[in-house]
Amino acid sequence: MRFISPKTDFAFKKIFASSEHPEILISFLNAMLYNGEPTIQEIEIIDPYSAGSVTGLKDTYLDVKAKITGNKTVIVEMQVLNVAAFEKRVVYNAAKTYSTQLKAGEGYLKLNPVIALTITDFILFENTEKLISNFEFTETEEKFVYPNCELKLVFVELPKFKKELNELENLPEKWIYFMKNAPSLEAVPDTLGSIEEINTALGIANRANLTLDELNDVDKREMFIQDQIGSVMKGIEIGLQQGIEQGIQQGIEQGIERGKIEGEIGLIMRQIVRRVGDVTLEVQTRIQGLSGEQLDDLGEALLDFRSKEDLIAWLDSAAG
Repeated sequence: MRFISPKTDFAFKKIFASSEHPEILISFLNAMLYNGEPTIQEIEIIDPYSAGSVTGLKDTYLDVKAKITGNKTVIVEMQVLNVAAFEKRVVYNAAKTYSTQLKAGEGYLKLNPVIALTITDFILFENTEKLISNFEFTETEEKFVYPNCELKLVFVELPKFKKELNELENLPEKWIYFMKNAPSLEAVPDTLGSIEEINTALGIANRANLTLDELNDVDKREMFIQDQIGSVMKGIEIGLQQGIEQGIQQGIEQGIERGKIEGEIGLIMRQIVRRVGDVTLEVQTRIQGLSGEQLDDLGEALLDFRSKEDLIAWLDSAAG
């Protein structure tokens, strides 16, 4: 048994936007939004999945839109690549979904809450280990929530999930494991199969149940994603190599420059000893801290020195 990855737009929409199996999306949303509690009882999938080839490829997907219990609208997005301005687009999609509820002349009372659920295949929030993060409008100091908070952003970061199959404890963990590991499964494990909705989702994701056109479409999308990831990694590799080469060159140049300065310091120290005698370690340290230009000035000035006091006076003047 082999399963397609739910992280491609084709597979995600086929699994979660099926009008024949709305219970899959209900279970998934209850897991992601309500910690597995059966809060959502009814759902209306907007623009449900219909079979057929999807033209064009993209690296960002707005995959599912649905109305749920409580007159709320949920938009779900599976994001594979961390593209530029991604965080702004999430807010834009949520705000656009909220504002376009009204038709011309309708009052604001007709507006209903919008939840934007985003699943990322990369780490978005580096400063926390939280797997599921929730954002609402809150007062900045006392942290109370804005009345009738109409917009909510929820993020699920798949790379932060590390549990193995035998460690899964609840519905959210089982759905996240499915999202992350379905392609690596060789059969339906009892841990996942015991959840009826996940078992049905695995049946839909089974490659044996897809048409030839659907399989070709899935393969194209998976290849496209891998090409995009490979392109990003290649760019990083080239950037690192250029940085290393530039750093080596700068290091060589700095080493040569420092070598020149140290040679100049050695020469000046010998001249000072001949001119005014041995100097203290403190004076030597002050001389070693001089710039190349200051060392040149000292080399000319020491011809006029008659004592160590003259040297110290010059150092004081250079420091001022």
